[in-house]
Formats: sequence, structure tokens, C-alpha cells
Amino acid sequence: MSVRIGVEEEFHVLEVESGLLVPRAEPLLRRLPRRTFTTELHQSTVESNSGVHASLDGLYADLAATRRQLDAAASSLGLAAVAAGTAPLAPAASAHPTADDRYHRMVEDYRTIADEQLICGAQVHVDVPDRDTAVRVMCEVSPWLPVLLALSASSPFWQGSDTGYASWRTMLWQRWPTAGPVGCFVGADEYDATVRDLVGAGIISDPGMIYYDLRPSAHLQTLELRICDSCPRAETVVLVAGLFRALVTEACERLRTDGVPRCEGRHEWLRGASWRAARSGLEGRLVDPDTHQEVPAGQVVRKLLTRLRPALEAHGDLETVRHLAEEALADGSAAHRIRRVAQEEDLLACVDMLIAETRGERAALRATGTRPRKLYPAGLTGHPSPVSARPLTPS
Repeated sequence: MSVRIGVEEEFHVLEVESGLLVPRAEPLLRRLPRRTFTTELHQSTVESNSGVHASLDGLYADLAATRRQLDAAASSLGLAAVAAGTAPLAPAASAHPTADDRYHRMVEDYRTIADEQLICGAQVHVDVPDRDTAVRVMCEVSPWLPVLLALSASSPFWQGSDTGYASWRTMLWQRWPTAGPVGCFVGADEYDATVRDLVGAGIISDPGMIYYDLRPSAHLQTLELRICDSCPRAETVVLVAGLFRALVTEACERLRTDGVPRCEGRHEWLRGASWRAARSGLEGRLVDPDTHQEVPAGQVVRKLLTRLRPALEAHGDLETVRHLAEEALADGSAAHRIRRVAQEEDLLACVDMLIAETRGERAALRATGTRPRKLYPAGLTGHPSPVSARPLTPS
């Protein structure tokens, strides 16, 4: 079975010495290939686009190489790239829109919502047979998306303060008029008609502003996951991608066999389940999609692994995904790790940790306890990357 996957990752652009979010995307992008890297709404963010991969190992190698390339370009400018839902040190005056007519229109129409879009997410694309299938399986996949959000949660701090949430990015993101859980549609025609209505009503300017937790891609034959924070560790992105691919392929197979998606037709509880995941991450309780009751996060994650075992085995992903999931539960969410560093040291140390994990220096940091700024000062490139030398698939 070969169902391909691809990932878009957004990164904050920080000044290395101060740890502050800075609007330096353009000079950074001038040092990077535009086929892989691009702009976002604000000049404090850059986006990378992976290749298309059949295996998680291939995806992991791609993400690691892309992050190394981004880090080398950023380091040469005294900058650093951070993959996290929010940057711990992001002053309110950080908003600097990219010079683009569409972005300027968004800023004018949405004002503070757009001004405070200083957030980064990770999007995963999975092949689907056709657009009708993509739309029809969305409602079956949706109940499990809060679990993926909890695994990715990496944004406890906003403008220097602890929000009390594991994913404050989710709370900022859900202010957009089309963000959050997607409804049920009988097919692509009905979905596309809804999008046209939203554009016609002036609620959004174009279909690209459909920010549902997942959506059929407008230009690819894929279903796109959009609920997740950017993840400091590339391994977390791979874990989410593996789980999402299994969810989608399981739903597609059931649709092919049964002819109708398995859906109860009621998604009112999903927004609350997403809020619960954003509030607690992996450290609290999540809503069980079957019972709609709160249970420990680890229980829901392992239930999802059990449910998806046949699909994961079919892709050859079971051992990798199970290993990465257990590691995530043992280490805690990125939000938990960030808070722990803030309590033991300060927010600048949190920035150091995020820079290091984005670079793939996790193993070196655990062994030495040394702050990455001392290991790799601004301007130094070509440093070793433990993540590139470590195979993804556990031995």
C-alpha cells in the first residue's frame, strides 16, 4: 500500500541573542530556495514544504535536512528558526505584514485577529483517491483530531506570559471565522458550494481562507490536516503524519467497503474536545471520541494506536509510530517541556531549548546540559546534527 504524505511547517524567526521574534523573513528567504521555503502573513514567519513521501523514514530525512538548511541560513544572519505554536518572547509590536495584496487585505479586514497571527502550525497532506472521498471521510476522521493536537501542543506562552494552555495557538487560531471543526458534507459539490457562499458573503476573500481543522486541498489530491501546532521535534511531526495517514486510509477503506462514512452526524462536542486538548495537552485529560467522557491522555493515545493497528501495519508504520507515541507520552508535550525549563530557568532558556530541538540537538543537550547558544554562537554554520545521524525507525 502506497499512500503518500507531505508536510508544511511554519517557523518563527528569532534574533539569537535576545530570543525575540523579529520581522526578518525576507533576508532569510533570499538565502533559501523558494521551491522549498516561502513567506507567510507576517515577516516573522517562514514556511517550508516537504517533498512527497511514501515512507515515514523518507519524510523524517526530508524534514531534518530542511531544518538544517533553514538553520544554516538563519545562523549566518544572527537569527534562529523555531518550530512551535508561539514564540515565548513575542512582543505585541511584532506584527509586520508581508508586502502582498492578499495579506494586506486580510490585515485590513480582520484587524487584531490578523495582527496577532504570530503563530505557527504544521500541516500534513495525505493522498486520497478523489475530492469526493476527501470530503466524505472528513467527518469520520474529525473526532480523533484533538488527540493529534494534544501530541503537537507547543505554545504555552504568549507575549512573555504563561497562558495556562498547552496550545494557546489554538485559542488564537479559532478566532478566524472558518477555523475549528469541519461539518459533514455529502460530497465535494456541497462542500464547494459552502465555500462559495462564505466567499460570496464577504466572510472570507478566497478558498485559501478555509481554516477548518482539516480540508480537501484546493490544488492537490489530498486531505490536509490543519489542527496542529508547529512541533520543535521533527519526530513529533512524523508521529502525527503517521497517525493521520492511518486515520485517512482507514476511513477511505471503510467508505469503499460500506459506501457511506461512519458518522453519528453530531459534531457539537468536537469544539469542546479541541479546547480540552489545547488546555491540557498530554498532561491532563482528553475527551474519548467514543464515550465523549474525559479520560487520561495516555489512554486515548493508546486507544487510537489500537484502533489504527491494521492501517499502520499496512503502511509498515506500526513499530515506528508506537515507539514515537510512547516516547511522546514519557517525555510529555513540548508545552510541558517548555514550562519545565521556564520554572527551572527563564523564558530565554525556553527559547534556547526550542532552537535546539528545532535543530535536532535534543540528544546533545540531554547529555551535556549546555545551552545551545554557547555550543553554537550566531554565525557558526555546518555544526553537527545528531538527529540526521539517528535512524527514525527504532532498532
